[in-house]
Amino acid sequence: MKELEKTSSVCPACFQEGKIHKIDAKIIEDDGKVWIAKTCDEHGEFKDIYFGDVGLYQKWMKFGKSGDVNPDVKTSLFDDPSLYPEHRSQSVLTNLLVTNRCNLRCGYCFMNAGASGYVYEPSLDEIKKMLEQARKERPMGSKAIQITGGEPTIREDLFDIVRLAREAGFSHIQLNSNGIKLAESVEYCKKLKEAKVNTVYMSFDGVSKETNPWIDQLIQTIENFREANLRAVLVPVIIGEKNLHETGKIIQFALDHIDIIRGVNFQPVSFCGRITKIKDEKREKQRVDYVRMMEVIEKEFHGLISRDDFYPVPFVYPVSELIESLKGEKQVEFTAHPGCGGATYIFLEDGKPLPITRFIDVEGFMKFINEQAEVKGPLKKVRVATSFLRNVDKFVDKEKAPKDFDLKKILIDAAVGGSYDSLRGFHYKSLFVGSMWFMDTFNLNLHRLERCCIHYTTEEGIIPFCSYNGLGYGDKIREKHSLPIKEWEKKTGRPMREDLWKHGPLT
Repeated sequence: MKELEKTSSVCPACFQEGKIHKIDAKIIEDDGKVWIAKTCDEHGEFKDIYFGDVGLYQKWMKFGKSGDVNPDVKTSLFDDPSLYPEHRSQSVLTNLLVTNRCNLRCGYCFMNAGASGYVYEPSLDEIKKMLEQARKERPMGSKAIQITGGEPTIREDLFDIVRLAREAGFSHIQLNSNGIKLAESVEYCKKLKEAKVNTVYMSFDGVSKETNPWIDQLIQTIENFREANLRAVLVPVIIGEKNLHETGKIIQFALDHIDIIRGVNFQPVSFCGRITKIKDEKREKQRVDYVRMMEVIEKEFHGLISRDDFYPVPFVYPVSELIESLKGEKQVEFTAHPGCGGATYIFLEDGKPLPITRFIDVEGFMKFINEQAEVKGPLKKVRVATSFLRNVDKFVDKEKAPKDFDLKKILIDAAVGGSYDSLRGFHYKSLFVGSMWFMDTFNLNLHRLERCCIHYTTEEGIIPFCSYNGLGYGDKIREKHSLPIKEWEKKTGRPMREDLWKHGPLT
């Protein structure tokens, strides 16, 4: 056993007793795998998987980048002691929770109005304040908002919420949905497109009815998106012994619908909310780390996609630095902890998947971009563009690259234009495949938490994702700003059971 890093965490047993107890923790290597280990004076030792391959862990960790201090992100709430001194990442994506009601009852969900006993549903005025709060963050206001729930399409005023987000100045608006209502009406999908919703972040746990009881409905949803010219990202929650074996098949499904599906973002299950009090044996069987998931993908695609094709979120940080230096203004910075997630781009060439790493020296190219960000003096844009023209071919294997993909043009446009919009060419005939593994009290690493770049805007301030869900702050916020179900039913004149989908299974 070898110690790799000292960090801090919390005791999961203390948490189940209703208190957040900060304790020392270590990241250790044991038998080729990486673990988080910690000891509570009262409850003893805890150990959970962190990375199933020490080699991949070491590769990812070298790209770590600490971001600017974000004083508006809460490091604790409700009189709890601060978990860490200051937050070190921007809000790359901000979640806006608009309801905890849903038409389904998925067992792993972070929230459930029926189980909690109350309805959380902020008014439009409250939503407007939360949107403005996110836009006023320092050192840089959030530019991307995700409208989430519960199931947001349950709200009849959803399009008013989208309008408020646009008026607040968000340049990217995505809707998080289970897709059920979207399957029922192509006109509803067209209205989302007209409202300028950029992407639907859609639950999609498998390709069979055993893993995804609503597969028929979601296929119809994709057909509706095709007619409405709306794009989707599939979001599978991956659970061992449930749907882990279908991770590769989910990617293939997305490739088969690459005109509509822009990405797959796997989310290995987090033991939060209703599944916090899980027994150790069951948790170990259901726990899925990146490597366990990638092993299935490698086998499914016979090595055409492998763990070596994936890089952590902060790997692309030099792109932000370059654009910032060209435009002379602050840009979105991807400074999440390397352990938070990784991704690659998959192109289709002759019907076969082709990861971007197979025809571009991505590490060499990022080093080159970083060097261009350091260029000083007059005519910088011209000098950078000239450097790209002279050097980009060094990083591209033209014989392996997609035949109709002009990488040089895309990169020059990005350098001269100085905008992320110029990089949209990367998405041409490509599929983003990534994973975000959100933490729970068993594997919480506070060094990761302080660099979280996915946040919630709430009545109590800006909250990191893994504090909101993993540490139960979301439960407390929702309960504080909610109505008991009976009171909500009396106020609205309708029983909450009317929300439930009536044409198939609920879980």
